[in-house]
Amino acid sequence: MKYCMMIVTFTDENEAEKVVTELLERKLIACAQMQDIRSRYVWKGEQVRDSEVLVFMKTRADLYADVEECVRSLHSYEVPEIIAVPIEKGLPEYLAWIDENTSDC
Repeated sequence: MKYCMMIVTFTDENEAEKVVTELLERKLIACAQMQDIRSRYVWKGEQVRDSEVLVFMKTRADLYADVEECVRSLHSYEVPEIIAVPIEKGLPEYLAWIDENTSDC
């Protein structure tokens, strides 16, 4: 089984908490870490500076589409950052823990 870390930014902690809670309840992710960040990017031709919340989520790669769908349905951004990075290696017990805490749907 393959695993990935999904990276998603949110406008604030409340939105991040709402989405992470839903993902955990649906067993689509095993864990999430949140961090306040300062972001700079171009949106619709304008440079933007924002405070955001960066969330790292660990899950199984086969759940990516379900996680993406859930995030998109609850996210306030028109085009949210949703990126998956493959986990090539990991402590076997940790990877087993991801299996135990994610859905078999």
